[in-house]
Amino acid sequence: FQHRKCSYSNPPPAAVKRPRNDSGNKVSVVLGAQWGDEGKGKVVDLLATESDLVCRCQGGNNAGHTVVVDEKEYDFHLLPSGIINTKCTSFIGNGVVIHLPGLFEEIDKNEKKGLKGWEKRLVISDRAHIVFDFHQAVDGLQEVQRQAQEGQNIGTTKKGIGPTYACKASRTGLRICDLMADFSEFSSRVKNLVQQYQSMFPALKVEVESELKKLKDYAERIRPLVRDGVYFMYDAIHGSPKKILAEGANAALLDIDFGEDMCVCVCVCVNIIYILYILYKYRDTSAVGELLQTRGHEVGVTTGRKRRCGWLDLVILKYAHMINGFTAIALTKLDILDVLDEIKVGVAYKINGKRIPYFPANMEVLQKVEVEYEMFSGWKTDTSAARKWNDLPPKAQNYIRFVENHIGVPIKWVGVGKSRECMIQMF
Repeated sequence: FQHRKCSYSNPPPAAVKRPRNDSGNKVSVVLGAQWGDEGKGKVVDLLATESDLVCRCQGGNNAGHTVVVDEKEYDFHLLPSGIINTKCTSFIGNGVVIHLPGLFEEIDKNEKKGLKGWEKRLVISDRAHIVFDFHQAVDGLQEVQRQAQEGQNIGTTKKGIGPTYACKASRTGLRICDLMADFSEFSSRVKNLVQQYQSMFPALKVEVESELKKLKDYAERIRPLVRDGVYFMYDAIHGSPKKILAEGANAALLDIDFGEDMCVCVCVCVNIIYILYILYKYRDTSAVGELLQTRGHEVGVTTGRKRRCGWLDLVILKYAHMINGFTAIALTKLDILDVLDEIKVGVAYKINGKRIPYFPANMEVLQKVEVEYEMFSGWKTDTSAARKWNDLPPKAQNYIRFVENHIGVPIKWVGVGKSRECMIQMF
Protein backbone atom coordinates (compact mmCIF):
# COMPACT_ATOMS: atom_id res chain seq x y z
CA PHE A 1 0.00 0.00 0.00
CA GLN A 2 1.15 3.51 -0.74
CA HIS A 3 0.92 5.82 2.23
CA ARG A 4 0.02 9.42 1.64
CA LYS A 5 0.60 12.30 3.95
CA CYS A 6 -2.68 14.13 4.56
CA SER A 7 -3.09 17.70 5.61
CA TYR A 8 -6.25 19.40 6.86
CA SER A 9 -7.14 23.01 6.33
CA ASN A 10 -9.73 22.59 9.10
CA PRO A 11 -8.37 20.06 11.59
CA PRO A 12 -10.99 18.15 13.61
CA PRO A 13 -11.74 19.53 17.05
CA ALA A 14 -10.27 17.88 20.10
CA ALA A 15 -12.38 15.05 21.54
CA VAL A 16 -14.78 16.20 24.21
CA LYS A 17 -14.98 14.24 27.44
CA ARG A 18 -18.39 12.64 27.90
CA PRO A 19 -20.35 14.08 30.85
CA ARG A 20 -20.21 11.76 33.84
CA ASN A 21 -23.63 12.71 35.18
CA ASP A 22 -25.65 11.65 32.09
CA SER A 23 -27.55 8.94 33.94
CA GLY A 24 -31.06 9.44 32.61
CA ASN A 25 -34.29 9.25 34.56
CA LYS A 26 -34.22 7.62 37.96
CA VAL A 27 -36.33 4.57 38.74
CA SER A 28 -38.03 3.90 42.07
CA VAL A 29 -38.52 0.25 43.01
CA VAL A 30 -41.14 -1.22 45.35
CA LEU A 31 -40.50 -4.72 46.69
CA GLY A 32 -41.51 -6.74 49.73
CA ALA A 33 -39.04 -7.18 52.58
CA GLN A 34 -40.57 -10.43 53.84
CA TRP A 35 -42.54 -13.17 52.02
CA GLY A 36 -44.91 -11.04 50.00
CA ASP A 37 -48.45 -9.97 51.02
CA GLU A 38 -47.07 -6.84 52.70
CA GLY A 39 -49.47 -4.43 51.02
CA LYS A 40 -47.25 -3.49 48.08
CA GLY A 41 -50.19 -2.90 45.73
CA LYS A 42 -51.56 -0.05 47.82
CA VAL A 43 -48.17 1.66 47.98
CA VAL A 44 -47.62 1.22 44.23
CA ASP A 45 -51.08 2.69 43.62
CA LEU A 46 -50.18 5.67 45.81
CA LEU A 47 -46.86 6.27 44.04
CA ALA A 48 -48.44 5.67 40.63
CA THR A 49 -50.51 8.84 41.03
CA GLU A 50 -47.23 10.74 40.55
CA SER A 51 -45.65 8.36 38.01
CA ASP A 52 -45.50 8.44 34.24
CA LEU A 53 -44.59 4.77 33.88
CA VAL A 54 -45.23 1.80 36.19
CA CYS A 55 -43.36 -1.41 35.36
CA ARG A 56 -44.16 -4.90 36.63
CA CYS A 57 -40.74 -6.55 36.66
CA GLN A 58 -41.26 -10.22 37.63
CA GLY A 59 -43.62 -12.91 38.91
CA GLY A 60 -46.83 -14.15 37.36
CA ASN A 61 -50.51 -14.47 38.16
CA ASN A 62 -49.66 -16.43 41.28
CA ALA A 63 -49.20 -13.08 43.00
CA GLY A 64 -52.01 -10.69 43.84
CA HIS A 65 -52.28 -7.00 44.69
CA THR A 66 -55.49 -5.49 46.07
CA VAL A 67 -56.03 -1.79 45.48
CA VAL A 68 -58.95 0.26 46.83
CA VAL A 69 -59.81 3.47 44.95
CA ASP A 70 -63.02 5.45 45.43
CA GLU A 71 -64.39 2.57 47.55
CA LYS A 72 -63.91 0.13 44.64
CA GLU A 73 -61.65 -2.85 45.28
CA TYR A 74 -59.53 -3.99 42.35
CA ASP A 75 -57.57 -7.26 42.29
CA PHE A 76 -54.45 -7.34 40.12
CA HIS A 77 -52.38 -10.42 39.36
CA LEU A 78 -50.55 -9.65 36.11
CA LEU A 79 -51.57 -6.06 35.48
CA PRO A 80 -49.32 -3.46 37.14
CA SER A 81 -51.13 -1.74 40.01
CA GLY A 82 -50.63 1.59 38.25
CA ILE A 83 -53.10 0.61 35.51
CA ILE A 84 -55.81 2.56 37.36
CA ASN A 85 -53.98 5.83 36.77
CA THR A 86 -55.28 7.14 33.44
CA LYS A 87 -52.23 9.38 32.98
CA CYS A 88 -49.72 6.58 33.50
CA THR A 89 -48.38 3.89 31.14
CA SER A 90 -48.22 0.37 32.59
CA PHE A 91 -45.52 -2.01 31.38
CA ILE A 92 -45.40 -5.79 31.86
CA GLY A 93 -41.68 -6.51 31.66
CA ASN A 94 -39.61 -9.40 30.40
CA GLY A 95 -39.16 -10.85 33.89
CA VAL A 96 -42.90 -11.52 34.16
CA VAL A 97 -44.32 -14.88 33.04
CA ILE A 98 -47.71 -14.40 31.39
CA HIS A 99 -50.69 -16.75 31.31
CA LEU A 100 -52.71 -15.13 28.53
CA PRO A 101 -56.12 -16.57 29.50
CA GLY A 102 -55.48 -15.36 33.05
CA LEU A 103 -54.49 -11.90 31.82
CA PHE A 104 -57.70 -11.36 29.85
CA GLU A 105 -59.85 -12.86 32.61
CA GLU A 106 -58.27 -10.33 34.99
CA ILE A 107 -58.90 -7.49 32.57
CA ASP A 108 -62.55 -8.52 32.13
CA LYS A 109 -63.16 -8.69 35.89
CA ASN A 110 -61.63 -5.27 36.53
CA GLU A 111 -63.48 -3.71 33.59
CA LYS A 112 -66.71 -4.69 35.32
CA LYS A 113 -65.49 -2.82 38.41
CA GLY A 114 -64.82 0.34 36.40
CA LEU A 115 -61.37 -0.06 34.81
CA LYS A 116 -61.47 1.79 31.47
CA GLY A 117 -59.07 2.59 28.65
CA TRP A 118 -56.47 0.05 29.78
CA GLU A 119 -55.60 -0.89 26.17
CA LYS A 120 -54.33 2.67 25.55
CA ARG A 121 -51.86 2.57 28.42
CA LEU A 122 -50.72 -1.08 28.66
CA VAL A 123 -47.47 -2.27 27.07
CA ILE A 124 -46.21 -5.88 27.11
CA SER A 125 -42.58 -6.88 26.59
CA ASP A 126 -41.99 -9.22 23.66
CA ARG A 127 -39.41 -11.05 25.79
CA ALA A 128 -41.83 -12.10 28.54
CA HIS A 129 -42.22 -15.87 28.77
CA ILE A 130 -45.56 -17.58 28.25
CA VAL A 131 -47.28 -19.72 30.90
CA PHE A 132 -49.16 -22.49 29.10
CA ASP A 133 -52.14 -24.39 30.51
CA PHE A 134 -49.96 -27.51 30.64
CA HIS A 135 -47.47 -25.63 32.83
CA GLN A 136 -50.28 -25.29 35.35
CA ALA A 137 -51.08 -29.00 35.08
CA VAL A 138 -47.39 -29.84 35.61
CA ASP A 139 -47.33 -27.54 38.66
CA GLY A 140 -50.11 -29.64 40.22
CA LEU A 141 -48.44 -32.94 39.30
CA GLN A 142 -45.16 -31.79 40.86
CA GLU A 143 -46.96 -30.95 44.10
CA VAL A 144 -48.53 -34.42 44.17
CA GLN A 145 -45.11 -35.92 43.51
CA ARG A 146 -43.50 -33.93 46.34
CA GLN A 147 -46.24 -34.98 48.74
CA ALA A 148 -45.75 -38.65 47.84
CA GLN A 149 -41.94 -38.57 47.99
CA GLU A 150 -41.26 -36.12 50.82
CA GLY A 151 -44.51 -36.09 52.79
CA GLN A 152 -45.01 -32.38 52.13
CA ASN A 153 -45.33 -30.00 49.24
CA ILE A 154 -44.33 -26.37 48.66
CA GLY A 155 -47.91 -25.11 48.62
CA THR A 156 -47.69 -23.40 45.24
CA THR A 157 -50.68 -21.65 43.71
CA LYS A 158 -50.58 -24.21 40.85
CA LYS A 159 -50.57 -21.35 38.38
CA GLY A 160 -47.63 -22.83 36.48
CA ILE A 161 -45.14 -20.16 37.52
CA GLY A 162 -42.36 -22.48 38.76
CA PRO A 163 -42.43 -24.78 35.70
CA THR A 164 -42.39 -21.74 33.39
CA TYR A 165 -39.35 -20.22 35.11
CA ALA A 166 -37.70 -23.67 34.95
CA CYS A 167 -38.32 -23.67 31.18
CA LYS A 168 -36.87 -20.19 30.97
CA ALA A 169 -33.72 -21.25 32.81
CA SER A 170 -33.31 -24.39 30.67
CA ARG A 171 -33.92 -22.38 27.45
CA THR A 172 -36.90 -24.48 26.40
CA GLY A 173 -39.54 -21.86 27.16
CA LEU A 174 -41.39 -19.74 24.61
CA ARG A 175 -41.83 -15.99 24.72
CA ILE A 176 -44.39 -13.47 23.52
CA CYS A 177 -42.08 -12.68 20.58
CA ASP A 178 -42.33 -16.32 19.48
CA LEU A 179 -46.10 -16.11 19.54
CA MET A 180 -45.94 -12.91 17.47
CA ALA A 181 -43.74 -14.54 14.80
CA ASP A 182 -44.34 -17.58 12.55
CA PHE A 183 -47.22 -19.45 14.18
CA SER A 184 -46.39 -22.79 12.54
CA GLU A 185 -42.88 -22.64 14.01
CA PHE A 186 -44.36 -21.61 17.37
CA SER A 187 -46.79 -24.55 17.24
CA SER A 188 -43.99 -26.99 16.51
CA ARG A 189 -41.99 -25.76 19.50
CA VAL A 190 -45.04 -25.99 21.76
CA LYS A 191 -45.61 -29.62 20.70
CA ASN A 192 -41.96 -30.46 21.39
CA LEU A 193 -42.25 -28.94 24.87
CA VAL A 194 -45.41 -30.95 25.57
CA GLN A 195 -43.62 -34.15 24.54
CA GLN A 196 -40.77 -33.37 26.93
CA TYR A 197 -43.20 -32.95 29.81
CA GLN A 198 -45.18 -36.06 28.92
CA SER A 199 -41.95 -38.10 28.98
CA MET A 200 -41.43 -36.89 32.57
CA PHE A 201 -45.11 -37.08 33.60
CA PRO A 202 -46.87 -39.94 31.73
CA ALA A 203 -50.17 -38.98 33.41
CA LEU A 204 -50.10 -35.52 31.82
CA LYS A 205 -52.92 -35.04 29.33
CA VAL A 206 -52.70 -32.05 27.00
CA GLU A 207 -55.15 -30.95 24.31
CA VAL A 208 -52.41 -29.37 22.22
CA GLU A 209 -54.50 -28.30 19.23
CA SER A 210 -57.16 -26.77 21.43
CA GLU A 211 -54.57 -24.76 23.39
CA LEU A 212 -52.87 -23.61 20.19
CA LYS A 213 -56.17 -22.43 18.76
CA LYS A 214 -56.81 -20.30 21.85
CA LEU A 215 -53.28 -18.91 21.74
CA LYS A 216 -53.68 -17.89 18.11
CA ASP A 217 -56.73 -15.84 19.09
CA TYR A 218 -54.93 -14.30 22.07
CA ALA A 219 -51.99 -13.43 19.80
CA GLU A 220 -54.14 -11.06 17.80
CA ARG A 221 -55.64 -9.50 20.93
CA ILE A 222 -52.27 -8.64 22.44
CA ARG A 223 -50.40 -7.79 19.23
CA PRO A 224 -51.17 -4.03 19.47
CA LEU A 225 -49.79 -4.01 23.04
CA VAL A 226 -46.47 -5.78 22.39
CA ARG A 227 -43.24 -3.80 22.15
CA ASP A 228 -39.53 -4.56 22.24
CA GLY A 229 -39.10 -4.17 25.99
CA VAL A 230 -35.39 -3.30 25.93
CA TYR A 231 -35.84 -0.38 23.55
CA PHE A 232 -39.03 0.70 25.31
CA MET A 233 -37.34 0.93 28.71
CA TYR A 234 -34.15 2.47 27.34
CA ASP A 235 -36.19 5.23 25.71
CA ALA A 236 -38.15 5.73 28.92
CA ILE A 237 -35.03 6.03 31.06
CA HIS A 238 -32.94 8.11 28.67
CA GLY A 239 -35.69 10.13 26.99
CA SER A 240 -37.75 13.06 28.18
CA PRO A 241 -38.07 13.53 31.99
CA LYS A 242 -40.27 10.85 33.48
CA LYS A 243 -41.09 9.43 36.89
CA ILE A 244 -40.64 5.67 36.57
CA LEU A 245 -41.80 3.13 39.14
CA ALA A 246 -40.99 -0.59 39.17
CA GLU A 247 -43.13 -3.02 41.16
CA GLY A 248 -42.33 -6.61 41.95
CA ALA A 249 -44.34 -9.56 43.17
CA ASN A 250 -43.09 -11.96 45.89
CA ALA A 251 -40.41 -10.58 48.22
CA ALA A 252 -36.86 -10.81 49.56
CA LEU A 253 -37.46 -13.93 51.66
CA LEU A 254 -38.71 -15.79 48.58
CA ASP A 255 -35.64 -15.06 46.50
CA ILE A 256 -34.05 -18.17 45.01
CA ASP A 257 -30.61 -17.28 46.41
CA PHE A 258 -31.27 -15.28 49.57
CA GLY A 259 -34.70 -16.50 50.65
CA GLU A 260 -36.13 -19.55 52.29
CA ASP A 261 -38.25 -20.83 49.39
CA MET A 262 -37.54 -21.97 45.85
CA CYS A 263 -39.09 -18.98 44.18
CA VAL A 264 -37.74 -16.46 41.71
CA CYS A 265 -37.74 -12.94 43.12
CA VAL A 266 -36.27 -10.02 41.21
CA CYS A 267 -33.31 -8.34 39.65
CA VAL A 268 -34.06 -4.83 38.44
CA CYS A 269 -31.31 -3.54 36.14
CA VAL A 270 -32.07 0.18 36.20
CA ASN A 271 -30.74 3.39 37.67
CA ILE A 272 -32.41 3.34 41.06
CA ILE A 273 -33.17 6.49 43.03
CA TYR A 274 -34.53 4.58 46.01
CA ILE A 275 -35.82 1.18 46.98
CA LEU A 276 -38.94 1.24 49.08
CA TYR A 277 -39.58 -1.89 51.12
CA ILE A 278 -42.95 -2.82 52.50
CA LEU A 279 -43.28 -4.68 55.79
CA TYR A 280 -45.76 -5.48 58.48
CA LYS A 281 -45.79 -9.03 59.77
CA TYR A 282 -43.86 -12.06 60.91
CA ARG A 283 -45.35 -15.49 60.29
CA ASP A 284 -46.69 -17.26 63.33
CA THR A 285 -49.30 -19.86 64.28
CA SER A 286 -50.27 -18.53 67.71
CA ALA A 287 -53.56 -17.04 68.90
CA VAL A 288 -52.06 -13.60 68.26
CA GLY A 289 -51.32 -14.64 64.67
CA GLU A 290 -54.93 -15.72 64.27
CA LEU A 291 -56.16 -12.40 65.70
CA LEU A 292 -53.97 -10.43 63.30
CA GLN A 293 -55.06 -12.61 60.38
CA THR A 294 -58.75 -12.05 61.20
CA ARG A 295 -58.47 -8.30 61.86
CA GLY A 296 -56.30 -7.75 58.82
CA HIS A 297 -58.47 -9.91 56.53
CA GLU A 298 -55.28 -11.69 55.54
CA VAL A 299 -56.40 -14.03 52.78
CA GLY A 300 -54.43 -14.72 49.61
CA VAL A 301 -55.78 -12.74 46.66
CA THR A 302 -55.01 -15.61 44.28
CA THR A 303 -55.52 -18.72 46.43
CA GLY A 304 -58.07 -17.63 49.04
CA ARG A 305 -55.85 -19.26 51.68
CA LYS A 306 -55.48 -17.73 55.12
CA ARG A 307 -52.07 -16.12 55.60
CA ARG A 308 -49.94 -16.86 58.65
CA CYS A 309 -49.39 -13.64 60.59
CA GLY A 310 -47.63 -12.61 63.76
CA TRP A 311 -45.05 -10.31 65.31
CA LEU A 312 -42.73 -8.15 63.26
CA ASP A 313 -39.28 -9.73 62.73
CA LEU A 314 -36.52 -7.12 62.53
CA VAL A 315 -33.81 -9.75 62.03
CA ILE A 316 -35.34 -10.56 58.67
CA LEU A 317 -35.74 -6.90 57.77
CA LYS A 318 -32.12 -6.05 58.57
CA TYR A 319 -31.11 -9.07 56.48
CA ALA A 320 -33.21 -7.81 53.55
CA HIS A 321 -31.58 -4.39 53.97
CA MET A 322 -28.08 -5.94 53.83
CA ILE A 323 -28.94 -7.56 50.50
CA ASN A 324 -30.77 -4.70 48.85
CA GLY A 325 -29.78 -1.46 50.57
CA PHE A 326 -33.26 0.02 50.63
CA THR A 327 -33.65 3.68 51.47
CA ALA A 328 -37.26 4.10 52.58
CA ILE A 329 -39.88 1.92 54.26
CA ALA A 330 -43.67 1.76 54.20
CA LEU A 331 -45.01 0.28 57.44
CA THR A 332 -48.49 -0.99 56.58
CA LYS A 333 -51.51 -2.06 58.65
CA LEU A 334 -50.55 -0.31 61.86
CA ASP A 335 -54.27 -0.13 62.71
CA ILE A 336 -54.44 -3.92 63.03
CA LEU A 337 -52.41 -3.60 66.25
CA ASP A 338 -54.87 -1.10 67.81
CA VAL A 339 -56.62 -3.63 70.08
CA LEU A 340 -53.54 -5.27 71.60
CA ASP A 341 -52.51 -4.74 75.22
CA GLU A 342 -48.94 -5.70 74.44
CA ILE A 343 -46.93 -5.76 71.21
CA LYS A 344 -43.77 -7.75 70.57
CA VAL A 345 -41.03 -7.12 68.03
CA GLY A 346 -38.48 -9.79 67.16
CA VAL A 347 -34.99 -8.29 67.55
CA ALA A 348 -32.59 -11.26 67.67
CA TYR A 349 -32.28 -15.01 67.03
CA LYS A 350 -30.86 -17.52 69.48
CA ILE A 351 -29.73 -21.11 69.05
CA ASN A 352 -29.03 -23.10 72.22
CA GLY A 353 -29.36 -19.89 74.21
CA LYS A 354 -26.73 -17.98 72.22
CA ARG A 355 -27.44 -15.08 69.89
CA ILE A 356 -26.53 -15.61 66.26
CA PRO A 357 -25.60 -12.52 64.20
CA TYR A 358 -27.14 -13.68 60.95
CA PHE A 359 -30.25 -15.07 59.28
CA PRO A 360 -29.70 -18.85 58.79
CA ALA A 361 -29.53 -20.12 55.20
CA ASN A 362 -30.42 -23.68 56.20
CA MET A 363 -34.10 -24.36 56.90
CA GLU A 364 -33.42 -27.05 59.50
CA VAL A 365 -31.29 -24.57 61.47
CA LEU A 366 -33.99 -21.91 61.12
CA GLN A 367 -36.57 -24.27 62.63
CA LYS A 368 -34.46 -24.43 65.82
CA VAL A 369 -34.22 -20.66 66.24
CA GLU A 370 -35.60 -19.01 69.38
CA VAL A 371 -36.71 -15.42 68.80
CA GLU A 372 -35.79 -12.72 71.29
CA TYR A 373 -38.48 -10.03 71.57
CA GLU A 374 -38.66 -6.39 72.60
CA MET A 375 -41.94 -5.63 74.41
CA PHE A 376 -44.13 -2.55 73.89
CA SER A 377 -47.32 -1.39 75.59
CA GLY A 378 -50.25 -1.26 73.18
CA TRP A 379 -51.86 2.09 72.47
CA LYS A 380 -55.43 0.72 72.65
CA THR A 381 -56.69 3.53 70.42
CA ASP A 382 -58.31 3.49 66.98
CA THR A 383 -55.75 4.86 64.51
CA SER A 384 -57.76 4.35 61.32
CA ALA A 385 -58.76 8.02 61.13
CA ALA A 386 -55.18 9.30 61.52
CA ARG A 387 -53.94 11.25 58.50
CA LYS A 388 -50.74 12.80 59.83
CA TRP A 389 -47.99 11.90 62.28
CA ASN A 390 -49.38 13.98 65.15
CA ASP A 391 -52.72 12.14 64.90
CA LEU A 392 -51.05 8.91 66.04
CA PRO A 393 -50.95 8.11 69.78
CA PRO A 394 -47.52 8.52 71.45
CA LYS A 395 -47.17 4.76 72.05
CA ALA A 396 -47.74 4.09 68.35
CA GLN A 397 -45.16 6.76 67.49
CA ASN A 398 -42.72 5.10 69.88
CA TYR A 399 -43.26 1.72 68.17
CA ILE A 400 -42.67 3.23 64.72
CA ARG A 401 -39.51 5.05 65.78
CA PHE A 402 -38.11 1.89 67.36
CA VAL A 403 -38.57 -0.06 64.12
CA GLU A 404 -37.05 2.76 62.09
CA ASN A 405 -34.00 3.14 64.32
CA HIS A 406 -33.40 -0.60 64.68
CA ILE A 407 -33.25 -1.15 60.92
CA GLY A 408 -31.48 2.13 60.24
CA VAL A 409 -33.81 3.14 57.41
CA PRO A 410 -36.41 5.94 57.57
CA ILE A 411 -40.10 5.03 57.50
CA LYS A 412 -41.69 7.17 54.81
CA TRP A 413 -45.30 5.94 54.98
CA VAL A 414 -47.47 4.44 57.72
CA GLY A 415 -50.64 2.64 56.66
CA VAL A 416 -53.76 2.73 58.87
CA GLY A 417 -56.40 1.39 56.49
CA LYS A 418 -57.26 -0.01 53.08
CA SER A 419 -57.67 3.04 50.90
CA ARG A 420 -55.11 5.38 49.33
CA GLU A 421 -55.86 8.23 51.77
CA CYS A 422 -55.03 5.97 54.73
CA MET A 423 -51.30 6.21 54.03
CA ILE A 424 -49.65 8.77 56.32
CA GLN A 425 -46.67 10.37 54.59
CA MET A 426 -43.85 11.13 57.03
CA PHE A 427 -41.55 13.15 54.80
